[in-house]
Order: sequence, then C-alpha cells, then structure tokens
Amino acid sequence: MSSVDILVPDLPESVADATVATWHKKPGDSVERDEVLVEIETDKVVLEVPASEAGILDSILEDEGATVVSKQILARLRPGNSTGKPSQEKLLIKNLLLHSATLRHWMTKAAMHSARLSAA
Repeated sequence: MSSVDILVPDLPESVADATVATWHKKPGDSVERDEVLVEIETDKVVLEVPASEAGILDSILEDEGATVVSKQILARLRPGNSTGKPSQEKLLIKNLLLHSATLRHWMTKAAMHSARLSAA
C-alpha cells in the first residue's frame, strides 16, 4: 500500500517559513483521521497539522526545531487500520449484535413463559 505525504499547510503570504514545534506522534503510532500529528510555529501563529486519513505514522522527515516551508513533506503515513485491532466502529457493531442476540433470547424466554402461563 502506498504512503500518504503529510505536508506543511499553506503559510500566510507574509510568512516565508515555519518551525516544527511539537510532534504528538512517533513513527509506528496509530493515528485517526483529523488527529493532530504535529504543531508548526510561525512568528505569528501556531498551526496544527492533522492526519488526512487513519493509519500508521511511517516516518517523520522533519524533526522538532527544523525550519520548513509551505507544502514541504513533514512525514509519511501508511493509510488504513493496520494495527490488527478492530476499529471502534467494528467494536460498536459487534456489541450491538450481541445486544440484539440477547434481546432475542429474552423475548423467546418471555414468550415461552407467557405460553406456559396461558396454558395453566
């Protein structure tokens, strides 16, 4: 599977470059879409750079303290849920199915109990 480049966002017109301030993830970490990966600082503002999709952070190309410019590659992300763990959505669906099965079981038992009471 190909990797996705994490880029420095467009900097304001009056700003030539920025500094990589803080990485919130390290290579090998699992990330969710829109999760903040890194903060970059200009002389006027701190910008948060989010993950464009869920996946694993493959590599960091610019360390904290590095000077970067607009559209420069900061890191690479391997898209997809490659952690081997089920996503939260799958866990919720699994639990929902479990609850549905439990409800069916209770309804069946209640119907049998009701039938026994009616027959008596």
